Amino acid sequence: MTERRIIGGDHRITADQHLLDVAHEEEWKQRAAWRVMKFQAEFVEGFDAMEEADLGDAIGVYGSARTPVDSEEYKRGVELGRKLGEAGFSVITGGGPGAMEAANRGAAEAGVKSVGLGIELPFEQGINEFVHIELDFKYFFVRKVMFLKYSCGFCALPGGFGTMDELFEALTLEQTGKVGKFPIALIGTDYWGGLVDWLRDSMLAQGKINAKDVDLLMVTDDLDEAVEHMQKAERHRQ
Repeated sequence: MTERRIIGGDHRITADQHLLDVAHEEEWKQRAAWRVMKFQAEFVEGFDAMEEADLGDAIGVYGSARTPVDSEEYKRGVELGRKLGEAGFSVITGGGPGAMEAANRGAAEAGVKSVGLGIELPFEQGINEFVHIELDFKYFFVRKVMFLKYSCGFCALPGGFGTMDELFEALTLEQTGKVGKFPIALIGTDYWGGLVDWLRDSMLAQGKINAKDVDLLMVTDDLDEAVEHMQKAERHRQ
């Protein structure tokens, strides 16, 4: 496992922050070409590593880094990762603690490939110990491409802004036909039910989306149902 270290305190300037910081406009102009080469290098390294890993069918699992290890949510994450593994799927997470660690742990227990796509953050996080294949990214957008390229479906455990960001990116690509059809399952009706109600009662009611767009999301408490949803979509593609 690659350990991330922080120099000079508990906060650091990340590559994403350098990229998006408008306060350094002149520096950006002078070094733009070099930064683009960094993007390119990260894409090439990521693609090479993921192709070499030979994951087969893999499911991306999203969820909060703040999920306590002794919680029921964590236990369900472990069970989800294990059930996905027993169904023949590799598991890809963001590689961090909490729900991500839980899914990686379940995958490792099932004996399948457990992948962590880490990201550079201003604070220490690190890759969890249950990751077999680790990739560390500086740029969120490169990491997102790896998730979408190498996952054939997504399961979202309860999470925060990061989970929402990844979830809605996948959902938008599915809605707009930018990717082939893949299933999305939200695990936990109490947690996700209000969001789906809002999609229906606000977005759909005001004509911002179509009824079939809401149907792109499965919401369930039944992990077997979620895994079966992943399997049905995979059989449909074959």
